[in-house]
Amino acid sequence: MKILISACLLGCSCRYDGGTKPCEKAIALKEKHQLIPVCGEQLGGLTTPRTPCERIKERVMSIDGADRTKEYTHGAEEALKLFDLFQCDCAVLKARSPMCGKGVIYDGSFSGKFREGDGVLAEMLQKRGVKVYTEEELDALEA
Repeated sequence: MKILISACLLGCSCRYDGGTKPCEKAIALKEKHQLIPVCGEQLGGLTTPRTPCERIKERVMSIDGADRTKEYTHGAEEALKLFDLFQCDCAVLKARSPMCGKGVIYDGSFSGKFREGDGVLAEMLQKRGVKVYTEEELDALEA
């Protein structure tokens, strides 16, 4: 399979804090699948590091009150172009992220609390019928 995957899960330093979230199970996918790494925030023109953002209803706001919805939407659209270009079969995205989270994301209060919902890219992919997994669901992907 060809899998669109959050670059931070592969060890790329592209998170908001300039860090990474390497996931051994995600990295191991390269043994059986072709991985297409993306960072939607970077594709949307945001810098690394950058001010933390959370999704509040349909908007993506930074902790300092700046509306980053335009950048998140653009980045998700660019990631969709790569999904199509490489003819990906599914996506593995970073859990709880305002771009990539699936099912549960940070609640917009910047307090570490969660709510039901999807990140911008996860939502766009799922609306197209694409199967989206988080790094916490990789057993289901391999099943």
